[in-house]
Amino acid sequence: MNNNKVVLYVHGKGGNAAEAEFYEGIFPECDVVGFDYKSETPWESIGEFQSEAKSLLAEYDGIILVANSIGAYFSLLSLADMPIEKAYFISPIANMEKLILDMMQWSGVTEDELQEKGVIATEFGEALSWEYLTWVRSHPVSWHIPTEILYGSEDKLQSVDTIKAFADDIGAGLTIMEQGEHWFHTEEQLRFLREWLVGCEARKNS
Repeated sequence: MNNNKVVLYVHGKGGNAAEAEFYEGIFPECDVVGFDYKSETPWESIGEFQSEAKSLLAEYDGIILVANSIGAYFSLLSLADMPIEKAYFISPIANMEKLILDMMQWSGVTEDELQEKGVIATEFGEALSWEYLTWVRSHPVSWHIPTEILYGSEDKLQSVDTIKAFADDIGAGLTIMEQGEHWFHTEEQLRFLREWLVGCEARKNS
């Protein structure tokens, strides 16, 4: 431990903890830890994410959260009551219920069909689950930690209206990258991401 604060990086689906290296130069006064979580459902994530945060708080005085996509959604559910100083969400899944309903519509699946079958595979590789949908509906997000959000205008998973409504609901700042995608991975997108974080940190510390 070299610093008294830590950046907890939470990857999205298909990502990994090694991506945390990208953020080390952006937060020079913090240690950066990548979270290699195993959870695949929101109900699994709560205990795992809280345990990770508690472990870090035993070593550090404060946590800054940087989370992507589904990792941001799991963080929203799990860490809302933790003493997180600041959160940076990159393409967060802002309304999981709407996303599931959208995927059902894309696949031509009704709620009655999903309830009857329990799980239905889709052509785009995501399994629709009645258990998942009902759990999400009964566990709404409640988040009051100071937050900044980065969103790409070409995000195919959620509309700009969805992300704007979410940002308004939690009182977050919102930055939209024109032509940005859900997954920030090109050289241009990563440069935008870096500059966004550097700018947010500079404003926070000014």
